[in-house]
Amino acid sequence: MTGQDWMEKDFYAVLGVPKDADDAALKKAYRKLARQYHPDQNPGDDAAEAKFKEIGEAYAVLSDPKEREQYDAIRAMAGGGARFSAGPGGAGGAGGAGGAGFEDVFGGMFGGAPGGGRVRYSTGGQGGAGFEDILGSMFGGGAGGQRFAGQGFGGPQAGADVAAATTLPFRQAVEGSTVTFTVDGRQVTTRIPPGVRDGQKIRLRGKGRPGSAGGPAGDLVVTVRVTPHPVFALDGTNVRVSVPVTFAEAALGATISVPTLDGSTVKVKVPAGTPSGRTLRVKGRGVQTAKGTGDLLVTVQVAVPQKLSKAAREAVEAFAAETDGYDVRADLARQAAE
Repeated sequence: MTGQDWMEKDFYAVLGVPKDADDAALKKAYRKLARQYHPDQNPGDDAAEAKFKEIGEAYAVLSDPKEREQYDAIRAMAGGGARFSAGPGGAGGAGGAGGAGFEDVFGGMFGGAPGGGRVRYSTGGQGGAGFEDILGSMFGGGAGGQRFAGQGFGGPQAGADVAAATTLPFRQAVEGSTVTFTVDGRQVTTRIPPGVRDGQKIRLRGKGRPGSAGGPAGDLVVTVRVTPHPVFALDGTNVRVSVPVTFAEAALGATISVPTLDGSTVKVKVPAGTPSGRTLRVKGRGVQTAKGTGDLLVTVQVAVPQKLSKAAREAVEAFAAETDGYDVRADLARQAAE
């Protein structure tokens, strides 16, 4: 993506969040919109698909602290301070007749032409970078910026890294998926490994912008977003699932059926006296990777009935009478006093 693109696109508005939104607010907004506009929920709707990609693009930038800082810096400069001309003969402090527009300036830095491909470039510096640092790293002067094989502009120069984003449905993230990106008119295909987590970055060495004067090519850095699943959640190579049980099952013990990723079910023994919130582990039913297979983590949630029949109410009242005097909050009061 060019600097001009970042100036024109309001990613905060796309996600519907304020400019000071924290990570939790960004993720909440993204997940809500991703579910709403996901292609699986809107088959054949090109507008929804375009919106889905726009949401993913916005979240990919704002959820990355470095890219968000660069984006904010570019947007702030566009709103005030230094002025760039819109093109030859344009007005502005840095313009004038024959002056380069903002997009021309950034396009020239990255070797592209105005109005070129919409690929976002990243300098990959360490720590936060101000706008001067961003410009410095583009020309080899910023800390942690571009890699150069020679000194100055005369020697070999490494190509710029290219940032891209992709959004995968939950099951594709679990099983792994092959995705294709277009970089400078060429297609780059890569395999996303099984168990990729939301927000994970995958670096493809040498797949970014080509170097000059014999310098090495930059990298393609892919940020992966994972659409939430209504039942399962990833925890590394483990898969988490919350399962409701009745009070009787938790108190007396039971064997229950729990769904797994492959569509089958597994029997899980709930020991007598299991409290709500306890997690039970089923070995080897998580994500399968080259390094091993994770587990299925089953969190027990005791379900409380919303309505009771007369007989059920009488039974509960009888239970309450039998357990009268047992203070379930005794430890809470003792710990609070410490």
